[in-house]
Amino acid sequence: MSGQLFIISGPSGAGKSSLCAKLLEACPNLHLSISCTTRKPRVGEQNGREYHFLSLADFEAQKQAGAFLEWALVHGNYYGTRQSDVESLLQQGKDVLLEIDWQGAAQVANKIPAATRIFILPPSVEVLRERLTARGQDDASIIEQRVAAAEAEMAHAGEAQYQIINDNFDTALNALITLVKP
Repeated sequence: MSGQLFIISGPSGAGKSSLCAKLLEACPNLHLSISCTTRKPRVGEQNGREYHFLSLADFEAQKQAGAFLEWALVHGNYYGTRQSDVESLLQQGKDVLLEIDWQGAAQVANKIPAATRIFILPPSVEVLRERLTARGQDDASIIEQRVAAAEAEMAHAGEAQYQIINDNFDTALNALITLVKP
């Protein structure tokens, strides 16, 4: 018996990380795929828990060997999902969750067409801007860059089989659970 692959994408500020965390709590057979990265661990992060932290040489070697379902260079660091990690969980009959951007989602869907793609959307660009501002992490110019990037990402929402508008967290979470639970 093999598991099901679920890919969740959406722009920064849509709430996908919060939704994924609660989804994992609600669905015990669902397992988050741990991505690889070349960036240095942040305080409190552990290798194999938040990410598999790889040297640039190791990442490049795995990339050249075709080990990644998807990979990208983001802000000077590589990120990728190892195919063997995902396939191992699926072959054990476990459902797998990938929380990745729309480009990675497209790469994975090309290799695993049976994957279920779900795109999380904010209720509006204005609400997205408010959420990003409320985080208090970025100045106004960075927020506007993130909003512009989010608008470009949201243009790809239709590539996913399902779109969930995160206007109300509990409603969005229930919609996600309905899609993921057998």
